[in-house]
Amino acid sequence: MIGSSEHPIRYELVNEMHARPFQASVAPERITHYALLRGESEHDQDRAHVASLCQRFGAALPPVDANHYAVDLGQVRLKWERHTEFTTYTFFQHGPFEAAFEDGPAKHVPAEWLSAAPGELIVATHVAMLSADESEPSAADLSKMFVRESLTTSRVSASSAQVWTDFRVHGDGHSRILIHNETMPERKAGRIIQRILEIETYRMMALLGLPPAREAGPRLSTIDGSLAHLTLAINALSTESGESEAALLRRLTRLSADIETLSTTTAFRFSATQAYYALVRERVAELREERIEGFQTIAEFIDRRLAPAVRTCEAVSNRIGDLSRRATRTADLMRTRVDFALQEQNQELLSSMERRARVQLRLQETVEGLSVAAVSYYAVGLAGYVLQGGEAFLPGLDSAITLAALTPLAIAAVWIALRRFRRRPTKSTPER
Repeated sequence: MIGSSEHPIRYELVNEMHARPFQASVAPERITHYALLRGESEHDQDRAHVASLCQRFGAALPPVDANHYAVDLGQVRLKWERHTEFTTYTFFQHGPFEAAFEDGPAKHVPAEWLSAAPGELIVATHVAMLSADESEPSAADLSKMFVRESLTTSRVSASSAQVWTDFRVHGDGHSRILIHNETMPERKAGRIIQRILEIETYRMMALLGLPPAREAGPRLSTIDGSLAHLTLAINALSTESGESEAALLRRLTRLSADIETLSTTTAFRFSATQAYYALVRERVAELREERIEGFQTIAEFIDRRLAPAVRTCEAVSNRIGDLSRRATRTADLMRTRVDFALQEQNQELLSSMERRARVQLRLQETVEGLSVAAVSYYAVGLAGYVLQGGEAFLPGLDSAITLAALTPLAIAAVWIALRRFRRRPTKSTPER
């Protein structure tokens, strides 16, 4: 071996390519297939249910980490598979039979075990495979087994077999598939049977998206109309519109929440529908059908019945996405209007502040002028008292003339001092 270590899941990835192998089928044989809807975290319950059946028949138990298991129970063989959303139980019984779709292999399994299977039944199918030695069913036989209006038939896998089915649920609660094996070896027959059963299972799983799509249609129409009306209201928003921006914003928020709720509840189902539909088309293509004159093929039935349902889900999904994008653009428009209104308010506020600053400046200049006069008055008054007292010591001093001379100087000195004080930069108080 090369390298000092290997990837921790190397063997897991290799084994994944060999998971869920085909079961060899030798005609004549009957198969009953069940698929039950399950949650993604319920693997242990399904595995325990299979283990309980194996214990009843004394068969080996499935591994604790198994997602698929095949076991021989004596009269029947069981193949169990655990998928993401569903679990399948397929019972095989080899041997001749008179009535293709009466009873079935599952009759050899305890009825209480079948009824106790966890999950909701979504697929129940009987398959009967005739050997090459047996004759093809007549038109009368087919009329008894299938609904003539829905009957599809074709030759598959290079004309090595012929398949009949009507994709209907009959009185026993099962759909029916009839196969006439002409030249298929047992391994190839097993592959064909598994592909046909997968078509039936994936077809039903794909159709699970149709009911949510139909339910979402009226809600989407309501939301679409409300969103269009809201956009017009935002466009016509003015003083006489009768509805404030806050009210429009609340309406938009509710619509956006409704759209996101629809998207959240349907996104997984619609994406799963697309994935299952792709699997159905792949399995149909693998059958390599050849048309039989007068009958529709499985591919034609799928395209005519399943494809419109899938396109409905796709259209609803696209419509939800379109509404989400429109709601986002409407929110952007609303946000732009709010931002513009805020800018206008800020501009008006700045203009008002500028007007108040001018008034305050004029008032300050007026107060400064009065302050110069008041301070000068008091300064000259104090100087007058000093000069009057000085006349007693200086007989030649004329206090009135001196005071008159000092008055302009006092006024100038006070004015200069106040200007310097006003122009002095204010120092911020240091933080402690």
